[in-house]
Amino acid sequence: MSATPIATTYRVGLATWAALALLQLLWHGWLFPARGMPVAVVLAITVIPLLLPLLAIRDARRALLWVGILSLFYFCHGIAEAWSSPSERVLAWIEIVLTLTLIGTLGAGVRRKARPARSSG
Repeated sequence: MSATPIATTYRVGLATWAALALLQLLWHGWLFPARGMPVAVVLAITVIPLLLPLLAIRDARRALLWVGILSLFYFCHGIAEAWSSPSERVLAWIEIVLTLTLIGTLGAGVRRKARPARSSG
């Protein structure tokens, strides 16, 4: 039984997805843990949503679609942190770049159907 090959754009998307999850673990669990909430709660809020698309991992395209939708939240979080927290600005920019890369891989992976030629008469 052979598995279908994964397109390069989806490989980039899967790697970016993993990097985004790792960034959340490092950022909120180790580098800048929350002071007002337990670290476990913050990690649950930031990491568990990124793990949910693993339920659809058999279809990389579907899993990446869900991650792309979720990445909009992380994009907003990155923008807010880059704007308001100078000490976390580098991590916020990394988060922004990762989310834009995810969205870009989704766009690059979409294949449009060819339109039928229009007659000029």
